[in-house]
Amino acid sequence: MMIFRKAIPRRTFLRGVGASLALPLLDGMIPALASAREASIWQPKRLSIVYAANGMIMNKWTPAATGSAFEMTPILQPLTPFRDHLLVLTGLTHNEGRAHPDESTGDHARAGATYLTGVHPRKTEGADTRAATTADQIVAKAFADQTQLASLELCVDSPVLLGQCEAGYTCAYMNTISWSSPTTPVPMENRPRVVFEHLFGDSDSSEPSVRLRQIHADRSILDSVTDKVNRLMKELTPSDRTKLTEYVDAVRDVERRIQKAEQQTGQDLPTMERPSGVPARFDEHARLMYDLQVLAYQTDLTRVCTFMTGREFGGRTYNEIGIPEGHHTLTHHQYKQEKIDKVVRINIYQMTHFAYFLEKLRSTPDGDGSLFDHTVILYGGSLSDGNLHWHSNLPILLLGGGLKGGSHHLYPEDTPMTNLLLTMMDMLNVHVDQLGDSTGRLDIG
Repeated sequence: MMIFRKAIPRRTFLRGVGASLALPLLDGMIPALASAREASIWQPKRLSIVYAANGMIMNKWTPAATGSAFEMTPILQPLTPFRDHLLVLTGLTHNEGRAHPDESTGDHARAGATYLTGVHPRKTEGADTRAATTADQIVAKAFADQTQLASLELCVDSPVLLGQCEAGYTCAYMNTISWSSPTTPVPMENRPRVVFEHLFGDSDSSEPSVRLRQIHADRSILDSVTDKVNRLMKELTPSDRTKLTEYVDAVRDVERRIQKAEQQTGQDLPTMERPSGVPARFDEHARLMYDLQVLAYQTDLTRVCTFMTGREFGGRTYNEIGIPEGHHTLTHHQYKQEKIDKVVRINIYQMTHFAYFLEKLRSTPDGDGSLFDHTVILYGGSLSDGNLHWHSNLPILLLGGGLKGGSHHLYPEDTPMTNLLLTMMDMLNVHVDQLGDSTGRLDIG
C-alpha cells in the first residue's frame, strides 16, 4: 500500500490584520511514512519552572514517610490527582544562598539569584550586578533555533522595583530568577495582554498603528483569522478538527479574560490610554499566566517557561481568601500560630493554582501523549523556613517529562540543588558538566 498524504508544515501560521495565529501540533503535521525515530524528532521536550517565594511552612509540606508510602501533606493535597507522577525531593540546599562572613541579611535577594544558578550574587546597590547564567536560559539557548521564542519569563507581582531592596542588594536580584549571562538579568512580564500579543501578534508587521487600530476597533485576534481557520478545518481529519477547535476555544477564552481585566483596570485607572490589564486578584492573574504558558507550549512557540508566582520580600495580600496582611510579613511569624496558619493557607492557595496548570497540561493532547507527559516541571522555592531564612532542605517538587513518580526522596544534608538542575537538563538532552556549586547528578529513580 502506498501513502501519499502531504503533511501540513510544522511551522504553520494563520495570519490576519495584526495577528498571527500559530497552530498546535496536529497529526497531519507528522509525515505519514515517518519512522518511530523520525516521529520522535517532531515531539518537543519542554521545561516549566514555577517559583514560590518567601519560604514554606515545612511541617505542612514535608511528608513523614519516604519512598512510595508517603502521604500527601496539607500543602501538597491539591496535587493528589498527580500523586503517581510526583516526586517530592527533600534535603536539597542552596549553599551559596547563605550569607558570607562579611554579610548579615540579604537572604531574599540571594534566594532569587541562586535558585537557578547555585552562585552567590555580587552584593551591590548599583548596576554592576553579577550572578550566573541560569539553568532555564541554558536550555532556552539550546532550543532557540527550534522555536519562534527562546523562552518566556512571567510573574504575578510587579517586576519593576528599583534601587536597593534588601541590605545593600539591588532589587534586580528579586525582580527575576532568570539570567541570560552573569551580568544580564532577564526581565519578567506580569501583563497578560503583553504576553498574549507577544505570542500572537504579527511579527511580520513593524507598524504599531496596525495593532492600535485593531485594539480600538475591539477586534479579537481570532476575528482576524476566522475565515482561514474555517477553511483549514475542511482539510483536517476529525481528530485534528477536534484538537484545533479546542485550541481556538482556549485562545478565545484567554483573550476574553484579558479584555475583562483591561476593562476593570481601566475603571480603576481612568487616565490610562491603554490599560495594562493586570487582574487584581491572584487567582485570576495566576490562571491567565498559566493558560498563556499552555498556549505557548501547545503551539511550540517556545519550549521554556519560567514563572514567579511571587517575588522574594513581596508584600502581596490575599484578600480574596481573607488574608489582608502581606505575604512576606506573615512569613516572619515568630512562631505565632495565627500567622503560621495564614501562611499555610497562602501556600495551599498557590498550590491549588499550580494544580490547575498541571491539569491543563494533562488535558491538552500532544503527539503520543499530553503536554504534561512531554514537559519537565519544577515547582519550589529557594527558602524553606521563611522566618529564619533557611536555604537548606528546600521545598522542591518534580513532575511530568515521563518521570516515574509517586515517591518521596530524602537526600543527604546539604546536597546541592544544582545537582537536580543538571539532572533536569539531562532529561531535556541538554548536557553541561557544571552548574554553580554542583557536585554531580541527582538520583531520582
